[in-house]
Amino acid sequence: MSHSTKDALLAWVLRACAVAAGLIVVLIVVFLCLEAAPALRNAGWARFFTDPSWHPNRRAADGTFNLTPMLWGTFFAMTGAVLVATPLGVLSAAFLHFYAPKGLAVYYRRLIELLAGIPSVVYGFWGLVTLVPLINRVHPPGASLLAGIAILSIMILPTIALMADAALANVPRAYLHGAAALGLSRWGTLRGVVLPAARSGLFTGVILETGRAIGETMAILMVCGNVVQTPRSLFDPIRTLTANIALEMAYAMGDHRSALFVSGLMLMGQIVLLVAAAEYIGRGRVHG
Repeated sequence: MSHSTKDALLAWVLRACAVAAGLIVVLIVVFLCLEAAPALRNAGWARFFTDPSWHPNRRAADGTFNLTPMLWGTFFAMTGAVLVATPLGVLSAAFLHFYAPKGLAVYYRRLIELLAGIPSVVYGFWGLVTLVPLINRVHPPGASLLAGIAILSIMILPTIALMADAALANVPRAYLHGAAALGLSRWGTLRGVVLPAARSGLFTGVILETGRAIGETMAILMVCGNVVQTPRSLFDPIRTLTANIALEMAYAMGDHRSALFVSGLMLMGQIVLLVAAAEYIGRGRVHG
């Protein structure tokens, strides 16, 4: 087989993989839309934002379907976790590359990789028996938005730390040599040369950690209290969209079950908005 034939075959295989990946996403969206259609038809979109509470019934006329408190709970937990984990992850990667002794850096990197492999339910167990009682001593009930942010921060920290580690490792050595020739300090090199050069990889890490924070279920379900309300403080219990689906799907029927698929559509919408924002910011940086 000639090289040109091999190249053509590889190109067709890659095209097929790309089409398959896109088709899977389309099929997931179609499935969510079909399952959510009965609730949207019988209740309409508006009731998912204007009903007084979330008390669904198998018949839309007999229940209330407000998802807004869970949207806010999801947003606050995700935003808080990203704001905490991002600087910690980037600073961890900077420590590995510029400050840690070589022997310590190897073990520290292994520790971060280990954190990435721990199942979410284990984080949830730890949060339930350790973190929630600690918060309860400060401000009852303990199971709260703060507990969710803390657990999510620990869970997504390895994602941004490992992505930042890879991004910093890919900065051309010539940049570092040039900074050294100019007499820049270690911190000056990191701040003025390395981080700007690695921003594309860092931004990708932020997108990945945000996606994981939005989709996390078990740990959040175990530590956040699962009260359907819009939180007014960090110590208020919340329920996220993912936790709501996990809690109620087993017994939901009729329009109640369909409304849970509307929750899934909203989660998919959040991911689409996240990707669109990333694409927009990325293009702006390229053109800038």
